Amino acid sequence: MRKEIDKLGEMELEDRNLYGIQTARARENFALNYKRTNLRLIYAIVKVKKAAAITYEKLGIGEKQTYQAVIKACSLILEGKADGQFVVDALQGGAGTSTNMNVNEVIANLALQIAGKDIGAYDMIHPLDDVNRGQSTNDVYPTALRIAAIELLRKLSDGCAKLQQALQEKENGFDDIKKLGRTEMMDAIPITLGAEFGSYAQAIARDRWRLYKVEERLRQVNIGGTAVGTSNNAERKYRFGIIEELRTLTDIGLAAAEYPMDITQNNDVFVEVSGLLKALAVNLIKIANDLRLMNSGPHGGIGEIKLAPMQMGSTIMPGKVNPVIPEMVMQVGMKVIANDAAISTAALHGEFELNAFLPLIADSLLESLSLLERAVFLFRTKCIDLIQPDEAKCEELLNKSYAFATGYTAKLGYDVVSRIIEEHKGNSEAIKKALEMYRENNKD
Repeated sequence: MRKEIDKLGEMELEDRNLYGIQTARARENFALNYKRTNLRLIYAIVKVKKAAAITYEKLGIGEKQTYQAVIKACSLILEGKADGQFVVDALQGGAGTSTNMNVNEVIANLALQIAGKDIGAYDMIHPLDDVNRGQSTNDVYPTALRIAAIELLRKLSDGCAKLQQALQEKENGFDDIKKLGRTEMMDAIPITLGAEFGSYAQAIARDRWRLYKVEERLRQVNIGGTAVGTSNNAERKYRFGIIEELRTLTDIGLAAAEYPMDITQNNDVFVEVSGLLKALAVNLIKIANDLRLMNSGPHGGIGEIKLAPMQMGSTIMPGKVNPVIPEMVMQVGMKVIANDAAISTAALHGEFELNAFLPLIADSLLESLSLLERAVFLFRTKCIDLIQPDEAKCEELLNKSYAFATGYTAKLGYDVVSRIIEEHKGNSEAIKKALEMYRENNKD
């Protein structure tokens, strides 16, 4: 065991813990047992710390050996060597300060180990004076969140492109299959199954484009703005240097914010991104629900398509198979919509120069991005790619309907066609004969 001291007193920590007293206090204060801070956000913060250390080493500010050890510590963390040391709950007071301190302490103690020093020997490498030099949670955390969001956005956008392609392949493959169209869950006019899937593809194409374009707004970062965006305690050369290093480390075209105070206090960009994720969620729910309905049956439902059986559907009804993949996708969409409400509510509480509720925004946004990225992949590979049409059922339902009657309205008039449908009580064969007869008798 080792002891660490701060202005509130002292605490005992296990020697194996790379985190220090500030993290230990946060762990106790925010013991919600909800979930830990998203590792993607942790890694993005570590990238910021690494970029800062590289910048300071190049500028010759501070001890070179210190920053070499910090850089090596960051590299080890990014390889997943210290995942278990990031223990603060995702939802925390202090605008993310506890997460930033967790990262600072772990990097400092890992760097001390690399330098052959004892954990906690902060007179050699300090979590704040060295690892957090020229930084504040208020510029590190938003910058890291933008990096993590862009990384996930790129994966999601790519996933949407593949889903769009899969839907277009079904559009082409089902182009000749005529079926009954439906409006308000009622028989409408004939369409093709291919056209239906083509419409789905168009919706996902819009989502893909929106997600691709919104990255532009996330590339502006406020690193170097420190506490409120006025760049206090951050050297000018450092502010420009860290951006260059972050571009290299992340492979993202990051740019220094034109007005850092804006980005420090305003989180509307995250609301915008979340809104686009909500739009994707809405489209996925709509498509998934349509597929559930078209797959319904096998004998008491619509049954125009067949979804691949994925698992047993009931513990009491033998042979029952449920549309579990569309149901999963729909639940992901519902969760994303709920997260969007949380993000919007948190963002509007950015009182004055800082938003204290950024941890909720970060947790909700990264969760939505991760869930959608996986859901889109599973939807494509376990559902869309495996769909088979039931052409006979499509033809049967189309022939049983009087959807064809709409085609007679231009010649015979709406009222005449309606009367004939009513007279023959919805009998499609009788309706068709009556309409043809009426047309023949009224050619002139």
